[in-house]
Amino acid sequence: MQQFTAIERKRFWILVAIVSISGFSQGMLLPLISVIFEQDGVSPMINGLSATGLYVGTLLISPFIEPPLRKFGYKPIIIAGGLIVIVSLLLFPLWKSVAFWFVLRLFIGIGDNALHFSTQTWITSFSPQHRLGRNIAIYGLSFGVGFAVGPLFVQLVEIFEGLPFIISSILCLGAWVLIFFVKNEKPEIIKGASAHEGGTWKRFGAALAVAWVAFIPPFSYGFLESSLNAIYPVYALRNSIEVTSLSYILAAFSIGGVVSQLPLGVLSDKIGRRKVLMVMIGLGSLTFGIASFFENSSLIIGTLFFIAGMFVGSTFSLGISYMADLTPKALLPTGNLMCGISFSIGSLSGPFLGGLFIQVFEGVSFLVLVAVLLGTLACIIFFANPQKNRKLQETT
Repeated sequence: MQQFTAIERKRFWILVAIVSISGFSQGMLLPLISVIFEQDGVSPMINGLSATGLYVGTLLISPFIEPPLRKFGYKPIIIAGGLIVIVSLLLFPLWKSVAFWFVLRLFIGIGDNALHFSTQTWITSFSPQHRLGRNIAIYGLSFGVGFAVGPLFVQLVEIFEGLPFIISSILCLGAWVLIFFVKNEKPEIIKGASAHEGGTWKRFGAALAVAWVAFIPPFSYGFLESSLNAIYPVYALRNSIEVTSLSYILAAFSIGGVVSQLPLGVLSDKIGRRKVLMVMIGLGSLTFGIASFFENSSLIIGTLFFIAGMFVGSTFSLGISYMADLTPKALLPTGNLMCGISFSIGSLSGPFLGGLFIQVFEGVSFLVLVAVLLGTLACIIFFANPQKNRKLQETT
């Protein structure tokens, strides 16, 4: 298949629209609940633990989501995931409780994982190879833009505390309806009885064997997103950076990722995903390392965060494309699922490792941890040889 048909083009843009609204709801929900809890006097530790509900839900559903996708197809899973998110958002204003909202966040994590897993697997399955990086970049860009716009609606809480939740649920409903205009499809069937004997766990092992290196970029992005948003603010405030400046610094990182998302996706189609990932993650490590020497200047830090965002803000979407390059089509659902799991593990480990680093190494910049981690991951990608592993797998 060398190009999109009209039906595939329509399907692609509907999936992109759904993902953008999902990004908006997530981008709004994280700071919104943090602000509400902070105003109510909830401790920062409890506030932070509550935020993990989203990622816990993602991990809980991960081992069970692939079999129904293969049985029922992409469309029903997107419908179910979207419905869970919409209902959960509408339930937030009914009862304000840390425990109840944690459960709702957990369900949103479950719904979002079902939605993203289905949409990204569907896109990777019908995208031609020479446009795969571009299409996944658009997918990541749509989520990133939605995620960046979401926090702007937090201020609606001053009008009515439940208003942001209601508006978000209405927007999600509007995007969710679009999926009913798309014809359902199912993933490619795995050939050979041996592929079915071990079920999900055997497919996990097969995908890991051929594409393990492609799960590194989603992990790194999950670590970056959670640690920069949850831990870096604590470190920055302790180093006398004002809250207003901090918000611009974090926004600069997100904007950098949005700006470079599509160009890097197109570039990866031309010169290869591995080369782009290796160079970009390496440059990201170097940029954060340089930033650690200029922590007293908000302007310089903000500029370097923007540059770092341009380098590493596309690692999740590039990781998905890289996984699709390495993985047989029959294992694409498993590969996409493991990308999501890697992202969630990175998201959960980011705040924990970052907080531990700040506590143990008080005199060392938090950005050094980020630089060392990215540098290590770039080296692993450099020394890995997944193409050779795939050829060996295919001959056995």
